[in-house]
Amino acid sequence: MRHSDAVKGWTPSRLVTICFTLLLSIAVLAPAAPAQAAPYSAIVVDAESGRVLHAQNADDPRFPASLTKMMTIHMAFDAIKAGRLRLDQQLTVSSYAAGQAPSVIGLRPGQKITVRELILSGVTKSANDAMVVLAEGMGGTTPKFAEMMTTRARALGMSRTTFRNPNGLPDPHQKTTARDMATLAQSLLTTHRDYYHYFSTPEFEWNDKVFANHNRLLQRYQGVDGIKTGFIRASGFNLVASAKRDGRRVIGVVFGGTSAPARDARMVQLLDMAFDTPVRRGNEPMMASTASDGGGFGLISSAQAAEVSPRAMSKKERQAARKADAKAKLDKASLNTKPASTAAKSGGKSSWAVQLGAFRQPSAAEAVLAKAQPRVPAGEPSVEKLRSDDGPLFRARLVGLSETDARSACDSLKRRNLACTVVSPTAG
Repeated sequence: MRHSDAVKGWTPSRLVTICFTLLLSIAVLAPAAPAQAAPYSAIVVDAESGRVLHAQNADDPRFPASLTKMMTIHMAFDAIKAGRLRLDQQLTVSSYAAGQAPSVIGLRPGQKITVRELILSGVTKSANDAMVVLAEGMGGTTPKFAEMMTTRARALGMSRTTFRNPNGLPDPHQKTTARDMATLAQSLLTTHRDYYHYFSTPEFEWNDKVFANHNRLLQRYQGVDGIKTGFIRASGFNLVASAKRDGRRVIGVVFGGTSAPARDARMVQLLDMAFDTPVRRGNEPMMASTASDGGGFGLISSAQAAEVSPRAMSKKERQAARKADAKAKLDKASLNTKPASTAAKSGGKSSWAVQLGAFRQPSAAEAVLAKAQPRVPAGEPSVEKLRSDDGPLFRARLVGLSETDARSACDSLKRRNLACTVVSPTAG
């Protein structure tokens, strides 16, 4: 067939199809451009004195990602403290809130959810939909609430922070710094001491689903009790962590991790360095490392992260940890070798109980019992393994109580923002 005959048969639509196919082939075959690593910055401060123990690029602008939720929750605590919100108050989910991009807990338009559940959703699942419900409940609209967030940030001394939404989803104008995030963490610890424990929540159960806390250092590093992770492509993997050992608390901030394990391992390095730094008194100068190598602590890769022990401790700390581990094993043995039904009848007590929840891991059940038992000394701790369609659950209860004691204990725990249910002997 002659070239002219072939061209005559090419209709405009066929030409478009051929061109599109050629372009698609080129795009598929062409080598992909290497992904750009998010810029790194970090800071570590002594929470009591404010002394900077380490800083690298601490005042450079960064995208906060889900660290934004720290401010949204801070403002919720502000409102609760001022009486404008209640933890048990129900808010209505808007269509806009329900339509947020993941991570979400799956809220539906018109659904009701309590302020407490919204806070826990943000802390554990880092739920974008939940934070919009909170924002609309406090500010009416998310743009208005973002203005309120920025104003509050300025009042706290976060001079380089601007918020544009309540959850940290990508926005080119939403910026912060490592130093400003440390300031926010310190405010949460001091201004809202009574509510900070929410950031220690290992798991949150809602609507027949269990959401684990994204902050893995809660279980992996001695002394860490909060507070928040974050990630978008432009920010890399971020983390604000607070840890307390031997009466001393430090706050660490990392931006730009190459992966969640690398970010966590970097934080472990920084916290270890902080606890190994002697406390300075009097008029001794404040120290801040601003060298390009971060004072000898370079950001490590994902492969190297696996080689960094998340429990790196001094000799004194290892000895204390071994004693704590031994005690924990004894406690765990007593919890898991006695079924709930037996424990409920021990010591001639009544068999009413206070249930604290059902968790995916026994350690989570034991953790909530450790928080609750000092408030209910008459109750005997019990962890019972249950079967479910999604795998085993571990139910945490304080058992062996009279009806009066159980109801009084649950009321007391609720006043301290610990969820509980009174269980009668016939409930099983």
